[in-house]
Amino acid sequence: MASCFGHFISMHQELKFSGGVINQLLLRELDHDGPTDERRFLLGNHVVRFLKVEFSLITGLRFGFVPDTSMYVAVENDIHQRYFPGHDEVSLDDLRVVLTRGEFQQAYDAVKLCLIYMLNWILMGVDERLKIPV
Repeated sequence: MASCFGHFISMHQELKFSGGVINQLLLRELDHDGPTDERRFLLGNHVVRFLKVEFSLITGLRFGFVPDTSMYVAVENDIHQRYFPGHDEVSLDDLRVVLTRGEFQQAYDAVKLCLIYMLNWILMGVDERLKIPV
């Protein structure tokens, strides 16, 4: 499925999360007086830094101006009613079925559903067996 989210949709098939690797990396994090959005790690004999730029290069996500969203009108759970009627919770498989079917009732529904997918199972690393209460 080609989308503006690129490889994120199929990332679950390509990568496996390793808590041990993340834990070992975090154990090597250094304290520093530099920018608060920078992380430094001692890997071998090298001090390695990790900034927004590196995060952006790895993930393909961009940083920048955050628009004012106060002008938008919130609609109560409309996307939930259109794609998951009768569900109190949505699983990764439920969401994946809707995304791969590719039949969306409104133009931005695909974007909204992909953002939910990315937030829960990629950026937050939630176990895919967990269900999202909606």
